[in-house]
Amino acid sequence: MYAAERQQRIIAEARRAGRVEVTALADSLGVAAETVRRDLTALERRGSLRRVHGGAIPVERLEVEPTLATRSGRLADVKRRIAARALDELPSGGSIILDAGSTTLAVAEMLPPDLDLTVLTNSLAAATVLSTHPGISLYLLGGRVRGTTGAAVGDWATGALADVVVDVAIIGTNGLSVARGLTTPDQSESLIKRAMVGAARKCVVLTDSSKAGDDHLHRFAQLADVDVVITDTDLDDDVAAEIRAAGPEVVTA
Repeated sequence: MYAAERQQRIIAEARRAGRVEVTALADSLGVAAETVRRDLTALERRGSLRRVHGGAIPVERLEVEPTLATRSGRLADVKRRIAARALDELPSGGSIILDAGSTTLAVAEMLPPDLDLTVLTNSLAAATVLSTHPGISLYLLGGRVRGTTGAAVGDWATGALADVVVDVAIIGTNGLSVARGLTTPDQSESLIKRAMVGAARKCVVLTDSSKAGDDHLHRFAQLADVDVVITDTDLDDDVAAEIRAAGPEVVTA
């Protein structure tokens, strides 16, 4: 069994049981306890589990939905690489929608100040960054602001997107799977993300590989609705092949 397969089984068991223990995992997986400890350390670095004495617990038990500040601190280098690759998808002199999220915020932080671009965003953090860029025409989507994510949601935000067409939507996600598509824990976030996907000629999803295989409560798009998935090199090759077969191009950074 490859490390990626083993780690996916560990995550699944942690979410099913609410906790995993090193000795029990070593027995069930047929590997040494030290191998399991290395797997748990890798999963903690990816933000999927939290190590505790003798085992680990899923992060969902600690925080139902991580805040933007929490997510920005996880896998920061990986998210910057993904964001840097996303710059290649931006249209010169065109228009984009920039979703709220930690990886999409990294995109905003990397945009050249003099870039000729129209940006629509529901992210207060991204809007703050882009408001000083002289080359960018910035449109901030209004609505109720969720404290957890700093995202504007609700009818005001989705209504503003009903009559616009942009070149590219840069979207984040909490979960991605072939079976369930793109998912997020909050219904209001799901609705605005769905409106963003629908308003764009091209949809680019930014996600680190730890979210592959995760399914949350609310689906906002199928993989067939997505043109490009930009992720990191830790994504299992078999999973990448399954995603490609469902429609989108998969690019690793």
